[in-house]
Amino acid sequence: MSKPSLSRQVVKRKPVAMLLAEAASESGGLKRALGALDLTLLGIGAIVGAGIFVLTGVAAAKYAGPAITLSFVVSGFACAMAALCYAEFAAMIPIAGSAYSYSYATMGELVAWVIGWDLVLEYAVGAAAVAVGWSGYLQVILKGFGITLPAAIAHAYSAGSGGAVDLPALIIVMIISGVLYVGISESARINSIIVAIKLAAVALVIIVGAFYVRPHNWSPFFPMGWSGVMKGAAVIFFAYIGFDAVSTAAEEVVDPQRDLPIGILASLLVCTLLYILVAGVLTGMVPARMIDLNAPLASAFVQRGLNVLSGVISLGAVAGLTSVLLVLLLGQSRVFFAVSRDGLLPPAFSRVHPRFRTPYVPTILTGIAVAITAALLPIQDIAELTNIGTLFAFVLVCTGLMILRWIEPQMRRPFRTPLVPLVPILGVIFCVYLMASLPGITWARFLVWMAVGFLIYFGYGRYHSRVASSADSELGSGVARSSRGRGL
Repeated sequence: MSKPSLSRQVVKRKPVAMLLAEAASESGGLKRALGALDLTLLGIGAIVGAGIFVLTGVAAAKYAGPAITLSFVVSGFACAMAALCYAEFAAMIPIAGSAYSYSYATMGELVAWVIGWDLVLEYAVGAAAVAVGWSGYLQVILKGFGITLPAAIAHAYSAGSGGAVDLPALIIVMIISGVLYVGISESARINSIIVAIKLAAVALVIIVGAFYVRPHNWSPFFPMGWSGVMKGAAVIFFAYIGFDAVSTAAEEVVDPQRDLPIGILASLLVCTLLYILVAGVLTGMVPARMIDLNAPLASAFVQRGLNVLSGVISLGAVAGLTSVLLVLLLGQSRVFFAVSRDGLLPPAFSRVHPRFRTPYVPTILTGIAVAITAALLPIQDIAELTNIGTLFAFVLVCTGLMILRWIEPQMRRPFRTPLVPLVPILGVIFCVYLMASLPGITWARFLVWMAVGFLIYFGYGRYHSRVASSADSELGSGVARSSRGRGL
C-alpha cells in the first residue's frame, strides 16, 4: 500500500482501538506489576525532589519572597487542571507513551512526534540536572565525615573550577539505569523505600522547623509584587514534574483504568500540600534574602544551630533526588519505547528483554546519554528547558482532551474529567502564561531542539511510520466530518 501524501500523513490519527489493541497484546508485552499505591509513590518519588530541596530557596530568594507559598498554589493549580486531563486519558488509553500517545489519538502524527520529542527533552535534561544536584548533596554529606573528593572528579568543567568530570553523577545514573533494566517491580520496590526516607525528612522539616518560625520574617510578604509570584511559579514548576511520568508506566499497571487516575491525582495532591507547608516554614525560619540557594532547607537549620538535623535533611535530599532520577529515566525509556513501536524511531528502541520484560535498549541508551551529560556538562543553566517542555506537553494534553471529547463522545471513559471544557481551558491558559514567564534564551534553546526533531521526523520517521502504512488508520482530515453535531 502506498503511503499518503505528506499533508495527509501529518494529520493522520492513530485510532484509540489500535492503541488499546497494542496494550492488550500478550506477545512481547511489558510486565504488569504496579498498583495504585505503587503509582502514587512513583509520582511522589518524582515530584518530591529537586523542587522542594533546592528550587524552593531559589524562587523565594530571587523572586517571590515569603509569597513563594502562593507560587506553589499557582503552579499546583495549573498542574491540577492538567492532571485531571491526564487522568481521563490514562484510564481510557492505558499504554506507554503518555502525552505522546494521547496526542497521536487526537491531533495526528506530526503533533504526536513533536510532543514525543519534547518529552525526551523534558526527561533527559531533568534527569541530568537531578543527577548533578544529587552529586552536590552527596559531597556535602561526605564533607561532614571529613571526606573531600578531588576537584577533577567532583564536578564538570567550568572556567576556573578545576573540575573535569562529575563522577558521582555519572555513577548514580548508571546504577539507577541498571535497576530499571532488571525490572519494573524491583524499581517500584526500591522507589517505595526511598520515598519513605525522604518523606520522613520532609516531615522533620515541617514539624521541627515550625517551632523556629519567626512571623516577622514573612514581612514584606510580596517583595516583588504579583509578578514575582508568577516568576517564582515558573521557576518552581520543575518541582511538579513527575505526576505525568506516572502515565508513562501505564502498560505495567495491573488495573490501569482504576489505578492510574488515583496515582496521578493522589501524588499531586500530597506533594502540593507538602510544598506549601515547607515553603511557609523555610521563609519563616530565615529571611528570604538570607536563604542559601544551594541547600536552602539544610542551611536554614544550620542557621538555627540545628546541625545534626541539617545532616539528616541532607540525607533526605539525596534520597529524594535518587527517586526523582529513577522516575525520570523510567519515563524517558517508555517514551522511546512508544515512539519506536509506531515506527518513528528505529525498532531497536521498542525491543523488550526476554527475561525482565523491560524496554532494555532505550533504558541502556538513555542511561549512557544522561550519565555522560551529567558528568561532563554544567547544565544547571538549561534546567528551565525541562519546565518549558513540560508546560508544552500539558498544553497539548488539555487540548487533546477537548478534541477527543468532540470526535469520540461515546467512548467509554472509566474516569471523566469534570467541568469540561472549563478545566482543560484553564489548564491551557495557566500553562501558556507560565511558559511566557520563562526567559527568551530558554525559548531559543527549546526551538533549536524542536528543529532537530523535525529533521529526524522528516528524514526518517515519516518514511517508517506504521500508522501511515495501516489501512485501519483514520485520517485526521476526516475529523470535522465525523464529529458534525457532537459536543463536549
